Amino acid sequence: MRSERKPKTKVVIGYVGGYRGLVDINKIQAEKLTHINYAFVNVKNNRALLSKEATDTLNLQNLNKLKLKNPNLKILISIGGWAWSENFSDAALSDTSRKAFAESAVKIIEKYNLDGVDIDWEYPAIPGEEGNVYRPEDKQNFTLMLKEVRLELDSLEKIQQTKKLLTIAVGGFTNFINHTEMDKAQQYLDFVNLMTYDFYNRDFAGHHTNLYNSKIRPAENYADKTFREFLTAGVPAHKLVMGIAFYSRSFTLKPNSTKGLGDSVLSTKYGKGYTFIKDSLINQKGFTRYHDKDAKASYIFNSVTREYMTYDDEVSVTEKCKYVNKNKMGGVMFWEYDSDLKGYLLDQINKSLK
Repeated sequence: MRSERKPKTKVVIGYVGGYRGLVDINKIQAEKLTHINYAFVNVKNNRALLSKEATDTLNLQNLNKLKLKNPNLKILISIGGWAWSENFSDAALSDTSRKAFAESAVKIIEKYNLDGVDIDWEYPAIPGEEGNVYRPEDKQNFTLMLKEVRLELDSLEKIQQTKKLLTIAVGGFTNFINHTEMDKAQQYLDFVNLMTYDFYNRDFAGHHTNLYNSKIRPAENYADKTFREFLTAGVPAHKLVMGIAFYSRSFTLKPNSTKGLGDSVLSTKYGKGYTFIKDSLINQKGFTRYHDKDAKASYIFNSVTREYMTYDDEVSVTEKCKYVNKNKMGGVMFWEYDSDLKGYLLDQINKSLK
């Protein structure tokens, strides 16, 4: 069971992608972060596994060096993610498999002298990436798995006399709540990172990381709704962490498109990072910037090429941070550090968070 002590300061959790190869720690402003979640650790044969051990070893050792700049910085391994969640269901299936998984995860943080484990299972009991295993009983097994990891972390805490964290990243939509036991699960957790992004619709150009619903083109998901639903599901506000997107979602719209927002979509893809958007696209190269005041969300549209991009910017980040302060949330997290290396959004987070 986690103590209900509320953190004195808001957390700023940055996901750092080790899946690309070596991480250049000189580009990370450690003093502006409270936590780094190293993404990702794989799940194989019911165990947490460093898939590229040589690279991962170097990355984890280097990330630890950032504590020289910021002694309070916490480094966690993030297990799973979109591409590596296919074996979670098997790992969570039995007492034996859960114990093997928990032991292997905690062994990694012991070996590399890290501060905790973040579980990013996409998703328990519902489909994620094509080919992922999922079962109805994931709903209960997810809780049991977290309990087992927490027990292993508690043992390590006793040995090392330092706090070890357990956090999860969760789908920012109602169906995730329906297929988990968040009221029970939260007792083992320090933070629940709300993935309040990728809210886009494949049929029409909408927002992907909006705080509120758009009146121009209302959609099913938005961050305010996600927060309220997790609160209702039994997670205390101080454990809930608002997700910020450092990347965009990009759409090519159909030929009759005139305004961008609300127009019909031809194709969609993962978009550019915010540094590139701000420096090279906003009000340049035929792109015009717009801001949807109701949704507190920005986008750019090129009426000639019919390209539309939805993203977080300084204005939307300010609004999200205000919301975090007002609702006494735990803080913010973002995906992903590489997408805004100039730190435009991280600077704004540091300015706006209490």
